[in-house]
Amino acid sequence: MTNFDDYLNEQLKNPEFREEYDALEPEFSIIQSMIDARRETGITQKQLSERTGISQSDISKFERGGGNPSIRTLRRLAAGLGMRVKIEFQPLTRR
Repeated sequence: MTNFDDYLNEQLKNPEFREEYDALEPEFSIIQSMIDARRETGITQKQLSERTGISQSDISKFERGGGNPSIRTLRRLAAGLGMRVKIEFQPLTRR
């Protein structure tokens, strides 16, 4: 385990931190899905930019969590990867 993982695990013991961290899960999930899809197709950010007309810097920003892409933008990215976007609502789990 890395020092960051150790630090994160320690911070997650704090209920307030845990609540805030868990609230970001949807964004983390979308970001990771974008990165995974691009890597699975074997294309670079630049190639995806050329396919979609979205700047490489914006794609990089999205992948770093620095942007808030619209559903329309997510659809363009997915189409550039030969994929589609699927968003679903799930029931909350009680702890």
